[in-house]
Amino acid sequence: MISGPLPNLIRTRRMHLLPPIWDASGRIRASIEVMIGGLEIVPRGTGMHAPPGVTGGETVDRHAGQGLASRRQQTLLGGGRLLPNRLHRLRGLPWFDCWKAQLKAERKSEHTIRAYERAAKGIASTALPGEDYAGGGFLHVDVEQAYILLDPDDGRIDAWISGLDGLSPSSINARIAACTHLLRWIGHSLPEWVSRPIRRRPLPKTLSRRELSRFKAAVSEFKDPIARPLTIMMLETGLRVSEACNMDVEDVDLDDLSALVIGGKGEKDRTVLFTALTSNEIESWLIERKSRGDVEERSGRRPLFISKTGGRISPRWVQKLMDRLAEASSIPKSRLTPHTLRHTFASGLLERGADLVTIQRLLGHASIATTRVYLEISDQTLREIYRRAQRPIPPMGDPTPEADIEGTLHSTYPLSS
Repeated sequence: MISGPLPNLIRTRRMHLLPPIWDASGRIRASIEVMIGGLEIVPRGTGMHAPPGVTGGETVDRHAGQGLASRRQQTLLGGGRLLPNRLHRLRGLPWFDCWKAQLKAERKSEHTIRAYERAAKGIASTALPGEDYAGGGFLHVDVEQAYILLDPDDGRIDAWISGLDGLSPSSINARIAACTHLLRWIGHSLPEWVSRPIRRRPLPKTLSRRELSRFKAAVSEFKDPIARPLTIMMLETGLRVSEACNMDVEDVDLDDLSALVIGGKGEKDRTVLFTALTSNEIESWLIERKSRGDVEERSGRRPLFISKTGGRISPRWVQKLMDRLAEASSIPKSRLTPHTLRHTFASGLLERGADLVTIQRLLGHASIATTRVYLEISDQTLREIYRRAQRPIPPMGDPTPEADIEGTLHSTYPLSS
């Protein structure tokens, strides 16, 4: 225990001030060790705790020969910084496995879990001087050790964030979100100085009516029968590609013309609506699906959309389908993605007078600010319609391809084709 004259406030390696812990008599009642690369600072002029041959004020590497993590453990946990109570029973278990179990318990989507795992592995691979966690050893330490190694004041988080330069703002924000979750779970918090880059939100890409018409023709001629029901359902409901892939047969109510989206983005459930067009297409598809084996997964779920091999389709599978349809319809691949169909659905609703709150609910947006971006698309459409109105009116009986500005889907996908 340190006694004698009261020392000044002590600075850590990152220059954060730590006040001493006093007792009633004015003495320091807890030994506070401040680590600077593993060295202990002894208050100058007191000679306290100095081993034989070392005078006061010198730095003493009293943990020489020990691992950096074990030295920090003695310093931080010994100084009164303890694991959160909720983690005490997990303190001896591998932290990475425990954290992944927490993500699953929170019903994070598989996509989110994979993204969080990538960020955590990036943090774990960021070594500080004196560390050696080759072969991913950091991922296998226990929760108590991880609490020490993930201390934001040690500089690991700083170094990891510095290495994110060059990524897009959305990618950086996604990684910081993962880091925030990890630190909160382990008992820390993201440093206040960390700021998220402002992401410039581009206008959503939508298909013009000419492109939509060519797309419809390509879908009708596509050999795989799954193309038509899948694309029509996405166009009429605004489903995200992951939501369409995860939908099960039991989620669709053809009589009610609705479908239940379970565990959408943000782990939120919602109901989407469709017309008789989609209902007819899904009804025909269920016959085709049955010929592929009426697949049932081990969990008992029956995926709505399955490939010819009998497995549930994936977002990557759908993107490959879109690439082939883009080539067949002479639409640039960058303009024809699963999300393009979602944007086309939303902008079509807005053009028909749907209010933003309705569109927000149908799309499953957490914030209406995300939905407002479609107002800009609507403004562009308004200008396009205005320019058309200024053109000379064609003779009767000679309609132009642009003449039909009513509707998006039913003019493109008639009930009978």
